[in-house]
Amino acid sequence: MTYHLQIVTPDGQYFDGQAERLLVPTINGQVGILARHINYVTALGMGPAKVVTEEGERHAACIGGMLAVTNGEVKVVATTFEWADQIDVERAKASLARAETMLADPKADDQTRTYALARQKRARVRLSVAEKK
Repeated sequence: MTYHLQIVTPDGQYFDGQAERLLVPTINGQVGILARHINYVTALGMGPAKVVTEEGERHAACIGGMLAVTNGEVKVVATTFEWADQIDVERAKASLARAETMLADPKADDQTRTYALARQKRARVRLSVAEKK
């Protein structure tokens, strides 16, 4: 069984079609959506996502946003959603290195450390997803 899935970000539409399964990170952990799921709304977290269609599966890095299941239709409105084959690996590695440099600084204040930890996590998510191309 399939259902209609839309994935959008402020940059545009990333998917609009039939899906068999969706796995996305939420603020409370991974959630899987199958056809005939109950109505549901949740905030998205930061982590890997997977869309399974009749043609196969695609992996993505998903960072923040909302997920809504309404009357059998699923909509993901993500802050950032990057397919594995679109991730700039060198940029993610550079971002990870900058984050680790910031974290290693003993003079870094709490705000800088919080920012660096978030940057580090985003970069690690992107790098782990990019390996699944």
